[in-house]
Amino acid sequence: MASPTPLTFSACSSASSSSATLYSIPPDTDCVSDGSFSSAAAGFAPPVEDAAPTAEDPSVYHLSFNQDCGCFVAGLDNGFRIYNTDPFKALFRRDISSSRGGIGLVAMLFRCNVLCFVGGGPEPLYPANKVMIWDDHLSRCFGELSFRSEVRNVKIRRDKIIVVLAQKVFVYNFVDLRLVHQIETALNSKGLCEVSHTSSPMLLACPGLQKGQIRIENYGSKKTKFVMAHDSRLACMSMTQDGRLLATASSKGTLVRVFNALDGSLLQEVRRGADRAEIYSLAFSSDAHWLAVSSDKGTIHVFSLKVDSGSLATLSNDRSQVVSAPNPSNGLGISSLSILKGVLPKYFSSEWSVAQFRLPEGSEYLVGFGQQKNTVIIIGLNGSFYRCEFDSVKGGEMTQLEHHNYLSADNFLKPG
Repeated sequence: MASPTPLTFSACSSASSSSATLYSIPPDTDCVSDGSFSSAAAGFAPPVEDAAPTAEDPSVYHLSFNQDCGCFVAGLDNGFRIYNTDPFKALFRRDISSSRGGIGLVAMLFRCNVLCFVGGGPEPLYPANKVMIWDDHLSRCFGELSFRSEVRNVKIRRDKIIVVLAQKVFVYNFVDLRLVHQIETALNSKGLCEVSHTSSPMLLACPGLQKGQIRIENYGSKKTKFVMAHDSRLACMSMTQDGRLLATASSKGTLVRVFNALDGSLLQEVRRGADRAEIYSLAFSSDAHWLAVSSDKGTIHVFSLKVDSGSLATLSNDRSQVVSAPNPSNGLGISSLSILKGVLPKYFSSEWSVAQFRLPEGSEYLVGFGQQKNTVIIIGLNGSFYRCEFDSVKGGEMTQLEHHNYLSADNFLKPG
């Protein structure tokens, strides 16, 4: 990320429903996209307060991975914590408030010293209608974005900050917090929005104005595409870092669809299961060969993608290859019933997951892919961390490599 030019001023956006205030853009914004995380490498200053961890586990209000799943961040009732994923390691803690003051949403930019916060919980540290832009070099907020309603999600790129409200998406320049685009959406209580991170100009996907519709903004071609992805309302989405592929799931939670984000064409459809489920997260592997899904059913699924993301321009909506349920398959996910595709119900001609990992039900889990080949990272709001490995040839149950409680005192790093 290029170092922003130092300047100090206050700016208001042209939209009456939001305003931006930039206190001071720090001249030393560092960002590294790989390598180990440390205070020196990532620009995190020592914590301001030197309070020992309490015996009581803190409340977790928010979890999210950074862009390459090399780290994850937990928004807690009095600050935030950052962890390395592969291998697991507690990296950094920041107690922003000595008393209770919750962070309900926190967004990282790779391993930068700049993060975005939104208050949350019974005693929010910041108002739920404000995005606070925090620089840990300075140990303070250097800007804020204010809105008339609750902020549902925040995405950060090296050049943009995207804020999602219940029925609007705002796109701001990072360097001066100038509003550059405002998008109307259908009711979007989950704050669904995905952006590309390695492509420039940006691609952005969010709900359209109709139920089950996706809106894809290509800021390079300056074109907008609307795709009817599902009959039911959208429940989850994920985009590859280069913006070429987009995965979506609906409120039914049975099917996941993969689209070419450049032209909106449907490339593949996979089946999580037959019963309704709430999809918590979708994640592409870095090479776009695999797609992982987590839901309230407690099983993590990994699907094989037959999409060549390097030649998407030549792909058509061809779904003739069929994969079926685990029982009638030959072990490689290829259905022995595919010859009867035109006769059997759609359930039997679906593409099923290659690998699975079963978790206790009752908590929300997010899934991402590890830095090592064929590894999956799973984090839960209950404090659980898992790192698993799947066999890309045989499939089946994944092998657990690591399991930790990231909230425990041993993993919680004493401030300083």
